[in-house]
Amino acid sequence: MFKMTAHEEAAIRGALRILEDHMRYNAIQMTSPQMVKDYLKLRLAGLEHEEFHIIFLDAQNKVITTERAFRGSLTQTSVYPREVVKMALEYNANAVILAHNHPSGLAEPSSADQLLTETLKKALALIDVRTLDHIIVGGADAFSFAERGLL
Repeated sequence: MFKMTAHEEAAIRGALRILEDHMRYNAIQMTSPQMVKDYLKLRLAGLEHEEFHIIFLDAQNKVITTERAFRGSLTQTSVYPREVVKMALEYNANAVILAHNHPSGLAEPSSADQLLTETLKKALALIDVRTLDHIIVGGADAFSFAERGLL
């Protein structure tokens, strides 16, 4: 596995802060799965533990904010639908893009990932929040549930 230096990690964190500020203040629209995958690879690739992030979007699919919702261990993260719903309400989101990483480097979803996606999609639908995608980042690869017709 590729290991970044502290200087490289700091540079990526700085670039992410600039990109996220630009997205927030200039109301960037997430217009394609590839755009989302590229952004999330910057955030999640190379982590040695699992993290679950959510991109909250307004009615025009413009980014409201991106949050790390849950942090886990090397092989799993506990995600609580109730907390995801609370966050969506807090941000007054119209839609979300879910994301997490696989430190193993494999971007393919597990059966647990598929079940979680369906559970969150149903929970969010109860409050009229659309789930546009669930991206799994594994190393330099990313898997899009939307691109594969799994949403």
